[in-house]
Amino acid sequence: MGIAFGGSKHGMMAEMNVVPLIDILLVLLIIFMVISPHVPVGLGVVLPEPATTPVPHAEPDVIVVQVLTDGSLRINQDPVLWPDLQNRLEAIFKVRASRVAFVRGDSSIEFGAVARAIGAMRGAGIDTVGLMTPELANRR
Repeated sequence: MGIAFGGSKHGMMAEMNVVPLIDILLVLLIIFMVISPHVPVGLGVVLPEPATTPVPHAEPDVIVVQVLTDGSLRINQDPVLWPDLQNRLEAIFKVRASRVAFVRGDSSIEFGAVARAIGAMRGAGIDTVGLMTPELANRR
């Protein structure tokens, strides 16, 4: 702050010197700009896209592991036992270039069973595991 003397009809007049205040604000602005993260980090998402034309294959393009209410498993409607799940998935994905699969659990199943299936899928070398929602299941 400073005081200006003289040159005024009214006598002594006090004026605030705002230059140091602006300097401090600019320094704080630069500090906060450096501290704040520049790019938000999130999880990558791969969404399935509907096929435009049906392609005849001996094996389906999409692999869906279903965890049913009674605790049993299915890979694209084929029954499989829990101990055999990882070996069956390894055999399926041995010749595939794309390592993407989906898991679908019944609405009344505990998430622990779905997590166990996801763990077996990751153990089989599947890079991307998607959760299938009822909306996606109805499109199939």
